Amino acid sequence: MMTTLTRWVLAHKRLVTSAWVVVTLVGIATVGTSTKAFSNKFSVPGREGFQTNDQIARLFHTGGRNAPLVPVVTLPAGAPVSSPAVRTGLAQVETKLRQAIPGTRTASYASTGNRAFVSGDGRTTFVLAYPPPDNEAFGGNTKAAKTAAGALAGDTIAGAPIHLTGLDALQNQTGGGNGPGVLVESVIGGFGALVVLVFVFASLLALVPMLMAIVSIMTTFLVLWAVTAVADVSMIVEFLVALIGLGVAIDYTLLVVVRWREERAHGNTGDEAVVRAMATAGRAVVFSGTTVAIGLLAMIILPLPFLRSIGYAGMLIPLVSVVVAITLLPVVLAKAGNRLDWPHVRSEDQASRPWTAWARFVVRRRWIAAAAALIVLAALVVSATQLQIGSANLNTLAKRGDARTGLLALERSGIGAGALQPIEILDRSGGSAARLAAGVRGVAGVHGAVAPTSPQWRRTGTALLDAFPVADESTSAGIDVISRARTVAHAAGPSVHVGGLGAENDDFVTAIYGSFPVMIALIVVLTFLLLARAFRSLLLPLKAVILNVISVGAAWGVMTLVWQQGHGSGALWGISATNEITAWIPLMVFAFLFGLSMDYEVFILTRMREEFDRSGSTDAAVVRGIGRTGRLVTSAALILFLSFVAMSTAPNTDVKVFATGLAAGIMLDATVIRALLVPAVVSLFGRWNWWLPAWPARLLRVEPSLLGGPVSEGAAGT
Repeated sequence: MMTTLTRWVLAHKRLVTSAWVVVTLVGIATVGTSTKAFSNKFSVPGREGFQTNDQIARLFHTGGRNAPLVPVVTLPAGAPVSSPAVRTGLAQVETKLRQAIPGTRTASYASTGNRAFVSGDGRTTFVLAYPPPDNEAFGGNTKAAKTAAGALAGDTIAGAPIHLTGLDALQNQTGGGNGPGVLVESVIGGFGALVVLVFVFASLLALVPMLMAIVSIMTTFLVLWAVTAVADVSMIVEFLVALIGLGVAIDYTLLVVVRWREERAHGNTGDEAVVRAMATAGRAVVFSGTTVAIGLLAMIILPLPFLRSIGYAGMLIPLVSVVVAITLLPVVLAKAGNRLDWPHVRSEDQASRPWTAWARFVVRRRWIAAAAALIVLAALVVSATQLQIGSANLNTLAKRGDARTGLLALERSGIGAGALQPIEILDRSGGSAARLAAGVRGVAGVHGAVAPTSPQWRRTGTALLDAFPVADESTSAGIDVISRARTVAHAAGPSVHVGGLGAENDDFVTAIYGSFPVMIALIVVLTFLLLARAFRSLLLPLKAVILNVISVGAAWGVMTLVWQQGHGSGALWGISATNEITAWIPLMVFAFLFGLSMDYEVFILTRMREEFDRSGSTDAAVVRGIGRTGRLVTSAALILFLSFVAMSTAPNTDVKVFATGLAAGIMLDATVIRALLVPAVVSLFGRWNWWLPAWPARLLRVEPSLLGGPVSEGAAGT
């Protein structure tokens, strides 16, 4: 089938080239429009926290999933919070904020008389101010935080300075908040890729993968623009298309071009060299791209539109790259390949001598090689067992400045960081909101609760209450407080519901990981079936799936060590330990890394299968397969690694963590797993690697592959 397609493409070179030129130019012209159409909406349908926050937004136009601004003051000795001067100062802060940001909902000790706003020693107090969100769909009040800071600049209460804190105030003072955009990151990743390609080809052919990447990326953006007409596409896809698309498109082109040079070195010329290359490398590209797409498409079973959109949109990244590689690339090689292969410094006539020598060493020392690789991977997988799932942690935000000073004042006074993300309770029962607040105040881990009576906090038949946990709600302790507060609130009646940013984040984690095992099972089963057909084997796809799961576990271990525990995040990015990993990151690392790392498995094992069919020796297949693909896989992994390094320069900490997991996973997979563990394990299993009995072969519609020889071959054929 691949041969037929390639011959058709080569027979219609002008048509194929014209079509891709038009599509690419349209993609370039509309890329700005398409990225603006991406959605920043976030929802957790059917969950109490999300639905309650929606109701709060509709009724009060502030709060819910939008965190408040929190002016904090530590009073001097002899100035109690109840003194007229202090109460007047607090009232003035509320007034200034409402005037500076119309529609702001405020409360403090001055307007409520509630000690929930005061520390146990009476020295520290704060004001709660919920401005209307800067962006109604996604939340976030960084503009409002800047406005509030300007309005309160230089103000004091009883001679003590006012420190404006809150999630958005902290974000505004976080270093690197205005890091390079997607375009700059793409340029960084592209330059790194070009350097690697120049080393691989030592000729102008290095430009071909870059050309294919540009076509693939622009086409993907164009297709996604069409998708936005019928479904939301998350704005995170912009990063994925630009950087993962860059790496994947180059990887697929690299595989085909290297094989094309090999065919030419063996005496094939013109269209025939292209056809032969596509029959082998092109087929591997199709299987690789399909495997990556499966890993991403499986995300559609998650009950969150945000992640589902990343699944079906991200699926297009490898599929478009595959289509470009099997249609446009053969035309480019046939028409300009010979001229671009200048200066012809490196030939593909012989397998790489260093990689061939390495493969022979691994085959001879297969038990030692397998043990060494497993020790490294086991250590990282054990680290992954310590991974804690949470939401964005305050430790990742500003380390200095006025906002950090205010946060530290809350923590040191005993009020706690939870005041930055209050639990918001919507009471439609018509009962006593004050009585409900008193009940929530008694919950372990709650500093205080308040039910203001001003019109800003009341609507006909509806009251809004706030409770202040002591612990940061991104921590397990903070989540436990939310759970206990829900119990008390629900006991007050069916019309009482719990919202707030922490409650919604808790719902998000529950929704994700409730469906995560099903997603893993779907990916594993579909990948196994696809690879069983590709390799005509039962053992090879089983081994591939297991090793890929281990690879993802090792990547999780790196994220745990570097970010959660802080062994490197401070030195590399100036960000201290996060203590938790944001909930969506491990899941997306699994989906992307499982598919991307399978690329290398397909590249290597496809060549091993080809060599085994030629020689009948497993060890010879391992040596020749690694000799032919080792440099290719390492170079491809390095290109993806550089793309993820570029992604890690994004200003958002979560994107940095995500990029770290992908970068570490790719390098571990290409080195420890594919260059060490895979050849060792394949050599150990001998002819069992190629076993496919008749009945599963019939189901897969391929030729059976029987043992027909000794199971253990030693080092024969090497």
